[in-house]
Amino acid sequence: MKRRGRGIACMWYPIGFTVSANPSAATVKVNEDGTATLLTGTVETGQGSLTVLAQIAAEELGVATDDVHVVSADTDGTPMDTGAIASRTTYVTGNAVRLAAEKAKQILFETAAPMLGVKPEQLEARDRNIQVKGFPQRNVAISVVAHRAQVVMGQPPIGSASWNPPTLAMDPETGQGKPFSTYVYATQIAEVDVDDETGEVEVLRIVAAHDCGTAINPMLVEGQVEGGISMGIGFALQEQILFDDAGRQINPNLTNYIMPTTLDMPEIKVDIVDSYDPTGPFGAKGVGEPTSVPTAAAILNAIHDAVGVRITSLPATAEKVLAAIKAKQAQQTKRIAAR
Repeated sequence: MKRRGRGIACMWYPIGFTVSANPSAATVKVNEDGTATLLTGTVETGQGSLTVLAQIAAEELGVATDDVHVVSADTDGTPMDTGAIASRTTYVTGNAVRLAAEKAKQILFETAAPMLGVKPEQLEARDRNIQVKGFPQRNVAISVVAHRAQVVMGQPPIGSASWNPPTLAMDPETGQGKPFSTYVYATQIAEVDVDDETGEVEVLRIVAAHDCGTAINPMLVEGQVEGGISMGIGFALQEQILFDDAGRQINPNLTNYIMPTTLDMPEIKVDIVDSYDPTGPFGAKGVGEPTSVPTAAAILNAIHDAVGVRITSLPATAEKVLAAIKAKQAQQTKRIAAR
């Protein structure tokens, strides 16, 4: 008989390295046609980071994302980046990109100010124009300003910057400190069916609420959460490295190392919490690894809610769940007989 249960799990997760320096650097140059080139040492591994970094640069410069050409991952020609690890790219590299774009923008403002008869601090960059704050009709195209900055003023609009998360080492006496600059938070709820005759677990639905600061690209955030949940389901129910007595792995390929497929995915509802981190680029933090942290715990709590057994080792295979159910039934029978 299938029994339904629900489970909840919450998590908090730090962004970046523990105390250790993990800086990023970036260079942004505004071209004479009004486009921009962003140089970053980070890599794109499918998470959409280069799109997000281009969006950050575009927002700071007042141009469209399509106007930003990203050059990345060439350690010979791009600035240093600690890496696409520790869920740090949007937060750390994004801050470096924003600062670099800001420096390039300041050169544009200094060039445009006499053209518009105002001071640089009275200007803003929007819609591919440099315009006077409060008087958008007084404007000049960024392409015109960039050309003038380079060929007339002799100061190409190029900005370079680096950023390292501010942390404070832990005091060995008190345990006080600030090992991370910021944290992300999430809650996930899983709904499962458990067959109490076979131990088979079917995940029906997962609702995931994630606070990742301001979502620079909500669609990418939603995709990352869904991908993390997929990994979490595999972690919870299927994935396990097996070894023989000699220490050799006996399931080294995808024919016998079981992973979830699209057919194993449940209904997923993602809620991006409306939040803002003042230390992040435009309020953003990160969303990478934390997406899969609460999934397994939520599923195991749902199993307990359905059939009353607690699985304490992963994965929660049908064999483990059935053995736990039988052990519980045997214990109940023993207690009844003892009365």
